[in-house]
Amino acid sequence: MAKQLRYDGKIALVTGAGNGLGRSHARLLGSRGAKVVVNDLGGGSAGQGKGSEAADRVVAEIIEAGGEAVANYDSVEDGAKLVQCAMDSFGGLDIVINNAGILRDRTFAKMSQEDWDLIYRVHVLGAFRVTHAAWPILRERQYGRLIFTSSAAGIYGNFGQANYSMAKLGLAGFANTLALEGGRRNIHVNTIAPLAQSRMTEGILPEDMLSALEPEHVTALVGYLVHEDCEENGGLFEVGGGFYGKLRWERAAGQMFRTGRDLQPEDVKRTWGVITSFEETTHPPDVNASLQPILANIQKGPSLGGNALIDLDLALGYEAPEMTSTHTKRDMSLYALGVGAGADPTDAKDLQLVYEMSRDGFRTLPTFGVVPPINAMLESAKAGVKAPGLNYGLDRLLHGEQYTEVLRPIPAEGTLTHKSKITDIWDKGKNAVVITETKSFDEDGDLLVVNRFSAVIRGAGGFGGERGPGGDGDNAPPDREPDAVIKQSINASQALLYRLSGDWNPLHADPGMAKMFGFERPILHGLCTFGHAARHVITAFCEGDPRLFKSIQVRFAGSVYPGETLVTEMWKEDDLKVVLRCKVAERDEAVITRAAVELYAEIPKKAEKKVEAEPAVDEGPAEPTSADVFGAIASYIADNPDLASQVGHSFVFELKEPASAWKVDLTAAPGSVSAGGGKVDCTLALTDDNFMKMCTGKADAQKLYFGGELQISGNVMASQKLEFLRKLEPERVAAAMAARTGGGDAAPVAAPVPAEPEAPAREPLAPAMFGALEARLALDSALAAEVGALVVVNVTGPDNSWTLDLRTGAGSVSEGATQEADATLTIADEDLPGLGGPAADPRDLFMRGKLRVDGDVSVAQRLGVLKGLIEAGS
Repeated sequence: MAKQLRYDGKIALVTGAGNGLGRSHARLLGSRGAKVVVNDLGGGSAGQGKGSEAADRVVAEIIEAGGEAVANYDSVEDGAKLVQCAMDSFGGLDIVINNAGILRDRTFAKMSQEDWDLIYRVHVLGAFRVTHAAWPILRERQYGRLIFTSSAAGIYGNFGQANYSMAKLGLAGFANTLALEGGRRNIHVNTIAPLAQSRMTEGILPEDMLSALEPEHVTALVGYLVHEDCEENGGLFEVGGGFYGKLRWERAAGQMFRTGRDLQPEDVKRTWGVITSFEETTHPPDVNASLQPILANIQKGPSLGGNALIDLDLALGYEAPEMTSTHTKRDMSLYALGVGAGADPTDAKDLQLVYEMSRDGFRTLPTFGVVPPINAMLESAKAGVKAPGLNYGLDRLLHGEQYTEVLRPIPAEGTLTHKSKITDIWDKGKNAVVITETKSFDEDGDLLVVNRFSAVIRGAGGFGGERGPGGDGDNAPPDREPDAVIKQSINASQALLYRLSGDWNPLHADPGMAKMFGFERPILHGLCTFGHAARHVITAFCEGDPRLFKSIQVRFAGSVYPGETLVTEMWKEDDLKVVLRCKVAERDEAVITRAAVELYAEIPKKAEKKVEAEPAVDEGPAEPTSADVFGAIASYIADNPDLASQVGHSFVFELKEPASAWKVDLTAAPGSVSAGGGKVDCTLALTDDNFMKMCTGKADAQKLYFGGELQISGNVMASQKLEFLRKLEPERVAAAMAARTGGGDAAPVAAPVPAEPEAPAREPLAPAMFGALEARLALDSALAAEVGALVVVNVTGPDNSWTLDLRTGAGSVSEGATQEADATLTIADEDLPGLGGPAADPRDLFMRGKLRVDGDVSVAQRLGVLKGLIEAGS
């Protein structure tokens, strides 16, 4: 059984203790050793009348039970008399329970000045006068437990109780401040909002409910809150009918406007959903936490401006959550088909873009790099997710310009990570331009693609922002005939094919949607035209090799209808730059202008990672830790005995990453530093790293606070007296570090982990297989005629080549390759069982891309002579 909480030696004053809750509180304290002053004016629940009977009866009950108590009949408005009664009767005071109260319920329309004043005088003024008289005594004793009695009516409001609600919520605020001021002297102040059977609830609640609301249920909470073991301070609790719960303030994350803006009621109306939403909330524990985001907002400086469609303060610089995408050769082929590759299936240069088993090797189009970021933006728009501060829909957005740069060829398969940021927002008068930069990284974390999307937002300009660069003269075609022109008929279903790469915008597929936007039928995606243009430059100036492509910049000037003819005119500005323009032949209208492609002089390669040598193990800690800093603080305090009188406060530093707590007590000389927390005037919470930076001058404490990286609770003003931390000499910190490490002895070095034994190397199959073929041919001279061809087999992993002369005669096998082969086979050594094993199937190898055949492909179908060679060669 738990040890009983007792109050032996404690002196308590309970106001309004003649009935109900007050009587229950007084009886409990008296039964457990406290000496109790039972105060009750003896009047009715509305404040009328006066008498001694109620208080006397409770005193008698306490004494009869073996306790000590005296009665007091004064009004709480004479608070000093109540406190003096405790001093005269018992010589002190430790516990004050402000419980006295009355009701004067009226609707506000019928409420009189007297109704208002009387409630205020009993609840608020009375609690003030009792507490004000007791406060010096509690401060002197360095101990106190106070209870204020609020009400759900004060917290939530209640019809017909405007006066009562005012008083009860006022008491909660009163108590919160006393909790802050008294905490350092071990004076704890808490507030209850009870529901129990009393004179004030009679006639309000049904009788059967009243009987269940036992005052003792409330007293159980009060009994703990006023006990010396209870550390709670500044709490507000709802209690009654068996329920106990602490309340806290909750605040919506809200809408933050930067200072300096011309804010109007319309701005509040526009953001009302955000202002009132509790999807994201905070719970400020004190006024400092409440002010922190506001102060941080002020610290940011004046607003950048904006309007109802674009808020620059929120949008500019916004970094979207990272996203990843995975692509395969199929995705690459589908994209290439979507931008017109493969129109001539016999064109080897185009075939390598769409056919993963192309004899010339599979190549990827660089403009595929625009697909994953655009798809992510579209999916976000589809889900209704927007960047903060961008309050417009797709109906206002036009893709104005596009810049794409690849740092090296995009792998045919892989996973990319994309990081997007709104880098610029320009005010173009009627419209605005929002520029989003996306950087795509490969699986090693190396930058691979950079995209800059320039979106024109119709009707979003005019907010007084910068116009941004003009660029009207950039990439203008020279006044001469083009150096190259490529015309391509756009297939009637091209937009339907391109959208399979992820751009689902119905404008490009749904005739009804297209007409809603003013087009006679669905139009081609701008980025599809963009892909065609880039591919045309690769064809004309890179001999079809997309690996030499570096970047492309275009301005979208018009739309293309599937079925029309796209004409790309190109001017070679120098060896590495091509200016281009695209137009529709049938309408002679430009669709891409101010465009240019940059090329690489040679195919860029991925930089090799440098293998860093393992760093040597330090013989001791290279840098001091926070423990060393607090050791130096202790040394500084010891050498400066006047510091305590100058500071006069105590502090706890709650550090995290890693977690630790340190108490610096400078309330009295000589002062001390100790590990751990405790009761203090001021608590500072921050990361260990930021604490070290703050103490060494690398970080400003004020900036850390305004930026939310330093939380200060309790007496914030006291934190300004910590300037002495900046005076710590490096030598003092070094001395503390030496003391901690025992003079700098070397830290133990971990034993090396033995390397995993390497797996034995696999014996290559090719020598045994072709040796077995040579033996088979010697035994059966007719075998060679079954093939009737000169075959070269290039084996990889390890690399070696074999020439099989199977044209006529007995045939022969020799190591090395000839250039006059009818067919050349390329295959990995590990895949040779599919060519020469007992279940060999060259067709399956070929279909799965494991076997490449150059020359006469039919030769591969006659290679049954190789079947079973690996089994024989083993």
